[in-house]
Amino acid sequence: MMLRSMVCILMWMGCCAVALAQSSAKPVGSERKWAVVLHGGAGVIERSSMTPEAEKEYRAGITEALNAAAAVLDKGGSSLDAVEAAIKLLEDNPLFNAGRGAVFAADGTNQLDAAIMDGRTMQAGAVADVQKTRHPISLARAVMEKSPHVMLIGAGADAFAAHVGLEQVPPSFFFTERRWQALEQELKKEGVALPKRPEGAPPAPEPEKPMAFFETPESHKYGTVGVVALDRSGNVSAGTSTGGTTGKRWNRVGDSPVIGAGTYASNQSCAVSATGTGEYFIRLTVARTICALVQYKGMALQAAVDDVVQKQLPAIHGDGGVIALSPDGQMAWSFNTPGMFRAKLAEGGTAEVGIYRDEP
Repeated sequence: MMLRSMVCILMWMGCCAVALAQSSAKPVGSERKWAVVLHGGAGVIERSSMTPEAEKEYRAGITEALNAAAAVLDKGGSSLDAVEAAIKLLEDNPLFNAGRGAVFAADGTNQLDAAIMDGRTMQAGAVADVQKTRHPISLARAVMEKSPHVMLIGAGADAFAAHVGLEQVPPSFFFTERRWQALEQELKKEGVALPKRPEGAPPAPEPEKPMAFFETPESHKYGTVGVVALDRSGNVSAGTSTGGTTGKRWNRVGDSPVIGAGTYASNQSCAVSATGTGEYFIRLTVARTICALVQYKGMALQAAVDDVVQKQLPAIHGDGGVIALSPDGQMAWSFNTPGMFRAKLAEGGTAEVGIYRDEP
């Protein structure tokens, strides 16, 4: 009888403990805070390379995109939605080498690449050599969500964009005078004939007319835009968009749309977007390598990005930078160039915007 009573008491105590634990438990992710990190390209970006007016414009563009992502996340939106919202703004901003501000290939076309990845599902979408779709990042997401594929290229990618109802624009939509002049300088240096000015582009300016503001040609040597985001559900996502390199030939594709090289996201590790000399980032699978260091070696995020960008990349003569974000809210960036357009913000915190190496 005594044994039975003791068993009953122990069972009652166990039930009480379970009930107490259940009553005090909160849904997974309920205490998580959102965060976002973005970049607008890396290169020889120094104070001497642009006017105060240009710097002000870049900081405003970065801040606008950062705020757009933050607004999505603050309303409980997904990290994917935040990434797409911010990159669409950067693609429409002619200051950045993506979308409307993309550099020109040697044949006088704008060949656009983009990728996006969902860290929760490990689904990804990518496009390369897009020339008629206004927002390549939205097309990359459509490839991920509305097709069985991961990457589409060229005319087929644009055709798919039209098929799913994404906005199509004439090639002249992406034209900017300063990118055309950069192409002229690059092809002249290489001794290559300049292609015909794109149909629909505005007339060439008078030779003596100065540009709106000064920048050195190297300022956007590695021009790419990218965003990584963490939502309140604890999911990370990454996206990258670029126009590639000035004067590129033979439909060259860099690391941006290559999953694992320029773009990668996993809730098991982190989300990464890169900008730099794409060939080296592809060889080193930079984005996935950073995530592997976090996942399998247990490295802190900043230590992981520094190991790859400051040690492994230079060892094979690669240069550029990355941004990264982990599901537990660690934010990081690292670059081995003189500068990188960058910004970050965590829920409840203050935005940090930087361009030069001597900034935080």
